Amino acid sequence: MKKFIALVMALAMALSMGIPAMAAEGAELSVMVETPVMSLDPQIATDGTSFEVIADYTDGLTQMDAEGGAIPAIAESWDISDDGTVYTFHLRDDAVWSNGEPVTAADFVFGWQRAVDPANASEYSYMLSDIGQVVNAAEIIAGEKDVSELGAKAIDDKTLEVTLNVPVSYFLSLMYFPTYYPVNQAFYESVGDTFGTSPETVLSNGAFIMDTYEPAATAFHLTKNPDYYDADKIQLAGLSYQVIQDSQQALMSFQTGALDTVLVGGEQVEQVKDDPQFLTVGAGYLWYVSPNIKDVPELANLNIRMALTYAINRADIAESVLMDGSIPTYTAVPLQFATGPDGSDFSADQTMFADYCADDAAKAAEYWAAGLEELGIDSLELDMIVDADDEPQKVAPVLKEQWETTLPGLTVNLTIEPKKQRVEDMQNGDFELGLTRWGPDYADPMTYLGMWITDNANNYGFWSSEEYDAIIADCTTGDLCTDPEGRWAALYDAEELVMADAVIFPLYTKANAEMISSAVTGIEHHPCALNRVFKNVVKG
Repeated sequence: MKKFIALVMALAMALSMGIPAMAAEGAELSVMVETPVMSLDPQIATDGTSFEVIADYTDGLTQMDAEGGAIPAIAESWDISDDGTVYTFHLRDDAVWSNGEPVTAADFVFGWQRAVDPANASEYSYMLSDIGQVVNAAEIIAGEKDVSELGAKAIDDKTLEVTLNVPVSYFLSLMYFPTYYPVNQAFYESVGDTFGTSPETVLSNGAFIMDTYEPAATAFHLTKNPDYYDADKIQLAGLSYQVIQDSQQALMSFQTGALDTVLVGGEQVEQVKDDPQFLTVGAGYLWYVSPNIKDVPELANLNIRMALTYAINRADIAESVLMDGSIPTYTAVPLQFATGPDGSDFSADQTMFADYCADDAAKAAEYWAAGLEELGIDSLELDMIVDADDEPQKVAPVLKEQWETTLPGLTVNLTIEPKKQRVEDMQNGDFELGLTRWGPDYADPMTYLGMWITDNANNYGFWSSEEYDAIIADCTTGDLCTDPEGRWAALYDAEELVMADAVIFPLYTKANAEMISSAVTGIEHHPCALNRVFKNVVKG
């Protein structure tokens, strides 16, 4: 009788929440995110929150293991040609979409064609061209070839053949990145422009199914997918997300039991640092300031840019403002995510570019005076756009104070915007300074250095260098593709060009200070691509 009453109550609660009754069978994980989902379209999404949620309900050809390696997912096996340019993926027979249709090789072909189709203007199309080197991707993006000529072919329903221009050592790890996820063409065409805007306009082939969501929602929910090929291993009944931008509110929700995992920062870290449920994990992100070099004459002046980067006290921001384990960073590629041929961290030496980037108020003042003289002015007013989230709201006022204190005659105005608007403004050049971040999509320095290629969509400052472009081209399509040591050295040469020209002002490599309930185990944290994976979570 007790079991019957408990079941009735659980069913009633599930139905009152609009959640399928099966969600009541097991424990749910309540998760905090700092920003709303920007898009549920895998080929259009660009932000970490969207990537995480899309990956909750979608599998690619591969998944990440606990160490970030590529393991089978929709592809149960693959063959690679001797020259490393042809991959043949063999899809599992028991992978199905949530509408009952099988997942086929054609679904991957269609998704990838959407990514490179100029009509979709995917900001991550370069993941297939510049990064993945899929045959004809670059030409299709440029409008020179039709999408049907992409080097991804469905040999049959369960066999996908992919041809690359050159060997790409990390190609399998790209397969778990959402831009490479499949899309069922018939379903996509049936929902049209509404694709990815509601539970009814997305399909799942992964561990969970999206059942409540609307654009810009501050709460949304996913339920375990009973038809998932690996369903027997999924112990959570669902995922319940809340968007909370204030770390104090997040901590209070954790302490009341409303959330199982939250991010904390600043004063909250001091409150909980001795709690056994507290931990810090590397998040991979580089936070930096991007100056608009092309459209703002004062920021086109190198001395002004050098003054701004030298005037930043990164150690103070990391250690006194954030207090979450974040690391002051003086390189364009952050720490602790990319390992070289010799096994060392690409960015372990943070003094490598000390001639261009350091916490040095005296040097900043010298560059500032020289820049003002060159411009023929004695004061300067700059605007910086900043996300409305908790962390940038803490960092931006400190940057403003450091700059105005160190550089006489400088006034910095802060403009607070929703993240989506801030990103749009930076991509359109409608800004002077922008406080932003970038997370690594794969474990190679190119995930950062690729951003500053001429005309890249994420090259917010619109910087251009023929020398830089040539180095990157040699590392992606030239002889260096098969020379790991030579490629690594060339990537340092490219990074030095970025630092010497103060294309960005690096701030810190982000660490996340988190509270995770002692009842929860199995959350996987990764610095690349997908920062959190919940597939193997157990909640006692």
